Amino acid sequence: MKYFLAVLMSLPTWLVAAEPTAEQGVAIFAGGCFWCTEADFDKIPGVISTTSGYIGGDLERPTYEQVSRGGTGHLEAVKVVFDPEKIGYSGLLEAYWPTVDPVDAGGQFCDRGYHYRSAIFYMDDNQRLLAEASKRALASSGRLVAEITTLILPGTSFWPAEEYHQNYAKRNPLRYNYYRSRCGRDQRLEEVWNQQTP
Repeated sequence: MKYFLAVLMSLPTWLVAAEPTAEQGVAIFAGGCFWCTEADFDKIPGVISTTSGYIGGDLERPTYEQVSRGGTGHLEAVKVVFDPEKIGYSGLLEAYWPTVDPVDAGGQFCDRGYHYRSAIFYMDDNQRLLAEASKRALASSGRLVAEITTLILPGTSFWPAEEYHQNYAKRNPLRYNYYRSRCGRDQRLEEVWNQQTP
């Protein structure tokens, strides 16, 4: 046991993601750059923690360099641990949609490629049903003028990203705000979500 603990303590913190308790829920969302997705979810009451990482591919322990080159099948995503007594999964879905461009199948904002696609990764059948219903409701609402391309996929192995990616907006606010502004994220969100349908 002592040996195991010593090995665990020697691992980089980004490899040792905190496991949720039985009273907590887990959700995984991809919305382009995980710095931005993480920062958006950190603002939601009831969210306990967020972890940037990679999901969807077959490669074990992928690195940022491998994922960003494309071809691994992973997407940049954020694991959200939440308190179901303060916010339910449906509430997280409602909070998620306005943070992405759901009609962009080529990436998100200035970040292009499959690994930057928007996606909802469900952890069980209940989350799948809620995600699918939420997507259908948005599609039939008339708020968007094009087809929703956000993927709904089964949750697979989630690999935490390198430590320097975690809490990037909080740890590097000037660089984060510069990146977010230069990427045109908020400008595009304004266009997508405040447009008038014909």
